[in-house]
Amino acid sequence: MLAYLFLAIAIAVRVMSGTGVFATLGFTPLGAALLFFGSKMSRKHFAVAVVAVALSDFYLNRMVYGIPLQAEQLIVWAWYIGACFLGYLIKDHVKPLYIGGAALGSSVSFFLISNLAVWAGGLLYPRTLVGLADCYAKAVPFFQRGLASDLLFSAVFFGAAALVAQARRGVPEHSATV
Repeated sequence: MLAYLFLAIAIAVRVMSGTGVFATLGFTPLGAALLFFGSKMSRKHFAVAVVAVALSDFYLNRMVYGIPLQAEQLIVWAWYIGACFLGYLIKDHVKPLYIGGAALGSSVSFFLISNLAVWAGGLLYPRTLVGLADCYAKAVPFFQRGLASDLLFSAVFFGAAALVAQARRGVPEHSATV
């Protein structure tokens, strides 16, 4: 249940940020939520997560920003699946080192893949090596915030789940009432 809750929170943060309720500038819990979702849910549930996030992308791009769907968005959606699978890989190894490594891998892969897709789309940057370098250089501040948020929210989400599990183990199943 926490996996769906954290995913819903991540989507709500993205939508509220996109609609101007508050600005996150790329500091969102989405990457961490997808990692957590992948580590806790079976693979057949990944489609639910990806469709939910893709719908929020569609809403933001089309309804809020007035941008039509671009081909590079499909690459980002594929990354959402990849983030869930990265979480799935640490499913049986939920330890701080693995969680941190997965969060780092998630951030770096999103930075590399999404910016390559933007550059390849050819709408914002020329399709030259200089254009590619410019695309990545301008994305560095977003990468820094994305990395920080992935590390922080991964610690929070996985830590919260560990605390809930520990609390459940400490509570007797049948407590006597007076």
